[in-house]
Amino acid sequence: MATIDASIVIIAMPAIFRGIGLNPLTPGNVTFLLWMILGYLLVQSVLVVTLGRLGDMFGRVRIYNMGFVVFTLASIALSLDPLTGSGGALWLIGWRFVQAFGGAMLMANSAAILTDAFPANKRGMALGVNQIAGISGQFIGLLLGGLLAAWNWRLVFWVNVPIGLFGTVWAYKSLHEVAATRRAKIDWIGNLLFALGLGALLVAITNGIRPYGGHATGWTNPWIIGGLVGGTVVLIAFCVIETKIAEPMFQMSLFKIRAFATGNAASLLGSIARGGLQFMLVIWLAGIWLPLHGYDFAVTPLWAGIYMLPLTAGFLVAGPISGTLSDRYGPRPFATAGLLLAACCFTGLMLLPVVFPYWLFALLIFGNGVGSGLFASPNTSAIMSAVPARHRGSASGMRSTFQNSGMSLSIGIFFSLMIAGLASTLPRTLTSGLTAQGVPVSVATQVSHLPPVSTMFAALLGYNPIQNLLAPSGVLSKLPAHNAAVLTGKEFFPHLISAPFHHGLVIVFTAATRAPAPAREVIIPNEPSLTSANGDSPAVAATADRGRQRASG
Repeated sequence: MATIDASIVIIAMPAIFRGIGLNPLTPGNVTFLLWMILGYLLVQSVLVVTLGRLGDMFGRVRIYNMGFVVFTLASIALSLDPLTGSGGALWLIGWRFVQAFGGAMLMANSAAILTDAFPANKRGMALGVNQIAGISGQFIGLLLGGLLAAWNWRLVFWVNVPIGLFGTVWAYKSLHEVAATRRAKIDWIGNLLFALGLGALLVAITNGIRPYGGHATGWTNPWIIGGLVGGTVVLIAFCVIETKIAEPMFQMSLFKIRAFATGNAASLLGSIARGGLQFMLVIWLAGIWLPLHGYDFAVTPLWAGIYMLPLTAGFLVAGPISGTLSDRYGPRPFATAGLLLAACCFTGLMLLPVVFPYWLFALLIFGNGVGSGLFASPNTSAIMSAVPARHRGSASGMRSTFQNSGMSLSIGIFFSLMIAGLASTLPRTLTSGLTAQGVPVSVATQVSHLPPVSTMFAALLGYNPIQNLLAPSGVLSKLPAHNAAVLTGKEFFPHLISAPFHHGLVIVFTAATRAPAPAREVIIPNEPSLTSANGDSPAVAATADRGRQRASG
């Protein structure tokens, strides 16, 4: 439920904005659009470590159960949005933040609860099911959002209510705390520094895809540069301060555990490679492939979700199998093979023609899903099994932070690379295509120099891109009916953008191919699982003892 809601609004966005009477593609409303799509993910990234730490202190099941309550109440508030225009958008964004808070409670503690409940030789299977349920939810959300929005946009949020109510009752009746809690003072300074640093960093990266001045992206904006530098400095200060206090928000000594540090590094790299994939594939399908195969722009986002089902199927097939086998044979071969398979499939996608045979596309994204599923389960099991039992909540939160931050980084990086690729080739192609259909040179030139991000979002959300670009000038009503029909038809925009889009796509998938490749060097080795009396490995126990000695000294 928590991960479905990270993506469910992407496909439902046109219906949501029509419902509140707001055009998300006008320049003044792009901020609302960005925060509706990415705000949920940013809030979760910032809060999961804190909520995992609170789970260690006050009970993981207790925090997990509260997550169901908060998520459900926020979903009800979202579906009852009484406002329209910018007020309606702010209502939705604000309650999406609250919803993300509830989702972070669930995500921060679920892996820790399972690690507590299952013995070491069965954790891979258990965490594999959990991981694949979470990751596949990101793609199921695309399909579910399209189906529900076609009926009523409020159902996109109402669908969570019965699930949340059932989950709340079930969790309170069935889940029991099996881990010992250890009360401690709340590290207010650490929590504040972490939230400010990571928040500034992720907000800057997210806003980097917006145009600034005469540039297609915002990476020359002083505020964005300040956010990147300032966020990095604050995070460094957080790391230093956390080693100096007796009861920190997060035990930095956990990063001395090789399995924990390298497993999270691999997770970050894999998440960067995978995070922006769904956006690129939706734009590819909805903006080019589906219109050329006879689909109206208005329905292409929904059908894009349907045509991407092989990706979800790959996750669902590989995750539990990989988790079970890694319990028997160790995590390294499966996690490494998964990342290498994903890298190979990214290479295959890069080499595909823009108008591809679907069977080959389906095979490549299925392979990508299998690769991600092979990697996720054993890597999560290795991370969670390596840390002391009393730190599993905060460790689970840090693992989720790396995963969510990787997705945010990926979206910012992938969109920026795609926009840069389009900006170098699209203006010339768009000008010649528009003038050939009778659009005045002045209008064609003006439209061709608009930021490519508007064109990308139009294709992503199911708007007719050329109609959206030309609407402000009113030129369509002045053209001959045949020319206007050609410009707004199903083939003009796909043929026009194919070459520039492919240029950007090669850049994006080249970056995605390189991201998981180094991760094979940081997967943990196959080491025997030796534990001490308190459930900690010898290395973990020694690290924890050194930490206690420093604190007491």
